[in-house]
Amino acid sequence: MRLLAIDTALAACSAAVFDSKAGLVAAETLPMARGHAEALMPQIARVMAAAALDFSDIDRIAVTVGPGSFTGLRVGVSAARGLALAAHKPAVGVTTLTALAAPLLAEDDSVPVIAVIDARNDQAYMQAFGAGGRTLMSAKVAPLASALDVVPEGPVRLIGSAARKLAAHCPRATLVDDRAAPDIVWVARIGIAASTDAPPKPLYLRAPGAQPQQIGHLLAR
Repeated sequence: MRLLAIDTALAACSAAVFDSKAGLVAAETLPMARGHAEALMPQIARVMAAAALDFSDIDRIAVTVGPGSFTGLRVGVSAARGLALAAHKPAVGVTTLTALAAPLLAEDDSVPVIAVIDARNDQAYMQAFGAGGRTLMSAKVAPLASALDVVPEGPVRLIGSAARKLAAHCPRATLVDDRAAPDIVWVARIGIAASTDAPPKPLYLRAPGAQPQQIGHLLAR
């Protein structure tokens, strides 16, 4: 399966072509807090050209759906749905918290991971994962210090833009990675495993009924 992955949810604009058998074909990431709308489509064109593929060669499109910047989410989701409609291909959504945590859990799922994205005013978007990618805490927005409430005693790894802030409350953290955006390769890998039952839409954790994505199925593959 060939997939086009897109991420404009946080502090980067990223696109990649990924093949489920061959791996990464082409990718580009541009750090940015604003300007995703202007940067994304030219970036996709460059990545597709580097991959020497047409949209007819792509089997699906994956896009980060949040939590993240309201404007960034709208840019990415709108682009993914528009391209999918034009190319008659399915589009799938990948949450930013899942994409942040996935590489750490794939490397070692015996130590819990908390993905935390700065939501300002000592608040964070957060989700905690345990063994096998099991959700210890569903995705939510809450005071930063509460991220540790459901994680068992012992080592824990922190990743995301609020990781260093959380580390101030967590002397048992064994890894602190404050990257501002997920790795686009992991957005692609999760997108390959994602269900195509519904088109992607922005995930706003303050909205009623928001459902976090699980990644246990990914680790079992």
